Amino acid sequence: MPLRAALASLALAATAASAQQTDLTIALQLEPPHLDPTSAAAGAIDSVLYANVFEGLTRFTETGEVVPALAKSWEISEDGLTYTFTLQEGVTFHDGTEFDAEDVVFTLDRARAEDSTNAQKALYEGIDSVTATGPDTVAIALREPDGALLFNLAWGDAVIVAPESIDGIKQTPVGTGPFLFRDWVQGDSITLVAYEGYWGEKPALSEATFKFISDPTAAFAAMMAQDIDAFAGFPAPENIPQFQADPRFQVLLGSTEGETILAMNNAKAPLDDPKVRAAISHAIDRQAIIDGAMFGLGTPIGTHFAPHNPDYVDLTAGSAYDPEEAKRLLAEAGIAEGLTLTLKLPPPSYARRGGEIIAAQLRQVGIETQITNVEWAQWLEEVFRGKDFDLTIVSHTEPMDINIYAREDYYFSYARPEFRQLMADLTATAAPDERSALLKQAQEMIAEDHVNAYLFQLSFPTVADARLQGLWQNQPTQATDLTGVSWAE
Repeated sequence: MPLRAALASLALAATAASAQQTDLTIALQLEPPHLDPTSAAAGAIDSVLYANVFEGLTRFTETGEVVPALAKSWEISEDGLTYTFTLQEGVTFHDGTEFDAEDVVFTLDRARAEDSTNAQKALYEGIDSVTATGPDTVAIALREPDGALLFNLAWGDAVIVAPESIDGIKQTPVGTGPFLFRDWVQGDSITLVAYEGYWGEKPALSEATFKFISDPTAAFAAMMAQDIDAFAGFPAPENIPQFQADPRFQVLLGSTEGETILAMNNAKAPLDDPKVRAAISHAIDRQAIIDGAMFGLGTPIGTHFAPHNPDYVDLTAGSAYDPEEAKRLLAEAGIAEGLTLTLKLPPPSYARRGGEIIAAQLRQVGIETQITNVEWAQWLEEVFRGKDFDLTIVSHTEPMDINIYAREDYYFSYARPEFRQLMADLTATAAPDERSALLKQAQEMIAEDHVNAYLFQLSFPTVADARLQGLWQNQPTQATDLTGVSWAE
């Protein structure tokens, strides 16, 4: 090869090597059942789409702070009953249609409609009306003051959708975010690409592919081979030390809003008896589950509340591991022996691994379990909607969601009027000290009733290429926010 050609070839190679990488392949364990975050309880939908494809009036940051999103500002009336939002200008949906106040009206009216399938419909039922007072202003009128409205509007369930694209949203999501949906190879991956017409700061990434790898062994192999650039919520915590010792990788150990519980069907005998539920709670060794299923990653909890929240009350002593107490309570309830309960386990490793440990612990106090492993779509249909279960293990990753215990039709069927009144009082209260006192009462009430067996707060390990920057470490909501992710030069 002539010298000039050789030098040109070397220069070209050097340029290619130094070019800034702008694509990303990131893995998640769970694949969404569909792609409409406003009509399903599956957090896996938000894991892909929240802040990437869809945006709400407000949004969560990595620290859990609520900040403006499609609403650039708002004013609250003196009586707390009217919120007037001023919207961002120059915003378009990914299909080119303009975003305006009417889209906000459509979204929130749809979320709170009588036939709504929104998983968090109850959060928006206090809205009396939503009115477009101009192309870029919206007034939300409340029936009574709601101190959590801005927080509730930041949920993935309140992202803004448009009537023009709503019919195909489950397969072809159309939002206003920095990334637009390109394709979904079901059972394998979802690909997003940067939206050239994005109204805000453009992302550094030009393309992102979400790979779905449910098997922990396969997750480890894919990461070690660097077939993927990152795995958010890495499902094999036993392998974390290997990645920490390998300079090719970085490991982010974050916290989540995920209260991992052994949920019990409170409407179904014998679990309608608080003594039986208490017996089950005392039969469980939380630390053994954390060590055995999560390899030490997780914080024991005694109620449905995140330990990092300043209003958290440590109530673990009220359901401490005590097999003899469990046997005594079962005898008092008239169940000395012979109780068999179903235990339906969704795909996450905390459920599948934890379920086997819990089954062994329950057997020690005379309770047998019939374990059934189910996929997420089946879990949503049979357990969440159909309430066809005795026991199940799931992590509730929604932010500060203790109010679900006020919903009589919620899947674990807790129906205590005093708790519903507590939540009504909380909604109507804006003073921080008063809200804090009510939240502490709420934690204590569900712990004393042993509504569910509270296991641990889910940890969130992310394994990534050492050159990646901007990934969320913590999970204030279930999301894989790529808006600030880039490759180091």
